[in-house]
Amino acid sequence: AAKQPPPLMKKHSQTDLVSRLKTRKILGVGGEDDDGEVHRSKISQVLGNEIKFAVREPLGLRVWQLVSAVMFSGVAIMALAFPDQLYDTVFNEESASSKTPIRLYGGALLSISLIMWNALYTAEKVIIRWTLLTEACYFAVQFLVTTVSLVESSRIATGAVLLLVSRILFVLISIYYYYQVGRRPKKV
Repeated sequence: AAKQPPPLMKKHSQTDLVSRLKTRKILGVGGEDDDGEVHRSKISQVLGNEIKFAVREPLGLRVWQLVSAVMFSGVAIMALAFPDQLYDTVFNEESASSKTPIRLYGGALLSISLIMWNALYTAEKVIIRWTLLTEACYFAVQFLVTTVSLVESSRIATGAVLLLVSRILFVLISIYYYYQVGRRPKKV
């Protein structure tokens, strides 16, 4: 006669602590990763922890981003709509030989201003840093080009000197925020 197999006993892994720990170890959850972070599930390991990527914003960053976006937009619109007045304000000369370069400058500034406006609404550290670096590079290049133009013309206009001083200040502010956003938060 055929023997009946013994009845299967269900193992309740939720009550068996050793079994639970073994299962979690096999799945790779519950342990610490390189950053000392304990993952509760495989999904959190794969997706990552969004708190890790959150930006600890330095004081005044969003105000600086707003000021930059408004400033870039304003100068861009002025360069596109009133190129002669913009040139006259900076260099104290009647008008440029051609309006095309000034309007192209306005178009480039308008493109940069769109990036500035979009960066104002993001919380991603990388995008904010790249925007600040773009801004600092722009101001540095504008400082150099304006300085060379003034040396070549051998005329020093008050508007141009104010522009140079403001560009140095803007480069310093942008670099300051660039490094502040890039700092690693202190572990608590």
